Amino acid sequence: MADPSARSMARSTAARSSSSTGSPYPSLDVASATSLARSRLSGMSPADVELFLGRLAHWWPDLETAWTAVYGPDARGARALRLLLHLLADRYRERPPALRSLDLDRSDHPDWFQEPSMVGYVCYPALFGGTLTGVGEHLDYLAELHVRYLHLMPLLRSRPGEADGGYAVADYREIEPALGTMDDLERLCDGLRERGISLCIDLVLNHTAAEHPWALAAAAGDPEAAAMYRIYPDRTEPDRWERMLPDTFPETAPGNFTELADGRWVWTTFHDFQWDLDWSNPAVFLEMTDVLLSLAARGVEAFRLDAVAFMWKRMGTDCQNQPEVHDLLQALRACARISTPAVVFKAEAIVGPDELVRYLGVGAHEGRVSDLAYHNSLMVQFWSALATRDARLATKVLRALPTKPSTTAWATYIRCHDDIGWAVMDEDAAAVGWEGRAHRSFLSDFYAGRFPESFARGEVFQYVPWTGDSRISGTFGSLAGLESALETDDPDLVTAAIERIRMGHALILAWDGLPLLYMGDEIGLRNDWTYVAEPAHAQDTRWLHRPRMDWAAAEQRNRADTVEARIHADLRGLIAVRRACRHFHAAVPLEVIDGGDAALFTFRRDHPTGTLLSVLNFADAPRALPAALLPATRSGVVVDLLAGSRHRTDRPMALAARGVRWLVADDIADDIA
Repeated sequence: MADPSARSMARSTAARSSSSTGSPYPSLDVASATSLARSRLSGMSPADVELFLGRLAHWWPDLETAWTAVYGPDARGARALRLLLHLLADRYRERPPALRSLDLDRSDHPDWFQEPSMVGYVCYPALFGGTLTGVGEHLDYLAELHVRYLHLMPLLRSRPGEADGGYAVADYREIEPALGTMDDLERLCDGLRERGISLCIDLVLNHTAAEHPWALAAAAGDPEAAAMYRIYPDRTEPDRWERMLPDTFPETAPGNFTELADGRWVWTTFHDFQWDLDWSNPAVFLEMTDVLLSLAARGVEAFRLDAVAFMWKRMGTDCQNQPEVHDLLQALRACARISTPAVVFKAEAIVGPDELVRYLGVGAHEGRVSDLAYHNSLMVQFWSALATRDARLATKVLRALPTKPSTTAWATYIRCHDDIGWAVMDEDAAAVGWEGRAHRSFLSDFYAGRFPESFARGEVFQYVPWTGDSRISGTFGSLAGLESALETDDPDLVTAAIERIRMGHALILAWDGLPLLYMGDEIGLRNDWTYVAEPAHAQDTRWLHRPRMDWAAAEQRNRADTVEARIHADLRGLIAVRRACRHFHAAVPLEVIDGGDAALFTFRRDHPTGTLLSVLNFADAPRALPAALLPATRSGVVVDLLAGSRHRTDRPMALAARGVRWLVADDIADDIA
């Protein structure tokens, strides 16, 4: 590893070059870039040099095109691009041999994260294992579920006190002290890699903590540090911006700017302690690229790029999803492909359905932005259909989504660390005869347990009185009815809740993506109502679904007929079928179809070997799937891969209440078996 102090030169050098004036540097073409890189890699073996230069030539068009779109061919952008090229070569030189081998393997198998065997697990390291070392002591537990992708929630050093769950980073180059050290992270990565598990961590791109060294220097008057942020001398410009900006947290953090001690104002989209970076300054790009490559050198293989939709600001807009965001992500991805090609990106962009696919790339950016993106709409539509027992809205919304690039994958999930926001468009609700605002209000009431006969136990998050909108907090188990069912000690209600959990897991495992299991959902972990006793958490209902891992409950998975054993066995069974079936590769096309019944949600995966049909019955009563929708088969027989049962294709197929079927032709089933 290089001396960390050498890495810090990237920011200061780039800041000076970006703020200096003079004659523009000539634009770099691939030939001059190759020449500069070859000189920078002097002393490396010829084979290693040629490998880097080959990647540089391949990905240079992506990098140069996106870079020029954002920074232009002026002096500032041209100088910084040369510094970026030096940075990519330097970090490549420092990359450990084991990771260079991984780079080669991933270059030969670029679809590794799309494979049916990929199953992810998401947790806070402190809640799962206490420390990074403690996480490493529970890898056998993850292996039981065939986990191949572990996302550890924020672990970089955050500010003291309230830190937005760790997303207010005070130092990108240190681990939160209570979790361990960078050496501990490297050891954990080594252990995970030996088991075929890729580590994903969060990289917050939109902002830093107010306690970050750049912010502290900016507050003290350093002009180079101030240029890393959007800081204004008075309220004149902020007032102009505010006219179009929504409040992200209207209850707890209204407004988008915070006053500094000297009367200046800094842009703070989320909280007053989170300062937005100014990505129009290429010094920011260089510094964040250096951070990313340094973490990749420790063994991190995937990065959840946090709050990417907010990275670019444009007057007269809401400053979300601007075109430059996609240029920046394309350039960042190209840098990783050149220097550390084992790495993949997952975009955290919780946006409307029309914007969602853009984070995987459309048009000129197709397949060049992020490798993975959260499928927020899939999650929302699951919960809507579960509450209404009606899948028409899910069918309408999800079948209308643009097709994603075949080289990418959705990150599919039912629950995560965050609240559930009801991203239901008024026009979509109207298309199925509902009023949008009323439906969103119903969903919050239902999952807060305030609607008559609701099975859910949750709490409202961020109620907005003037719009009536709110979001919901709660674990998968509690929102699906397990908590209330156990309170009543009714075995039928417990079974119904377990079936709802199975439905959710079946949905994300069958979709065209990488399914992410949130910690504790595999055993039906319920809400942690004690969160209110912790002063730092008491005002944030999201801590309701951030309980500490209950290892005693996890042990119950080994005792027959316990709730934990039933949920765990269901999930293991679903995963086993997924791993064996080629239809679940993320590149295999997916098409949502009308299941012929409002309660049925149906989609097909068309592999060259034949069709797989997935059907979920959201009703609390049996339903029938029309025979015309069953996969075509020469023998007239289809097989349900989950139950192993065979069915004729000339008659409707029965589905149990809250039932799931994965159907293929019988000859395909024989191959899978």
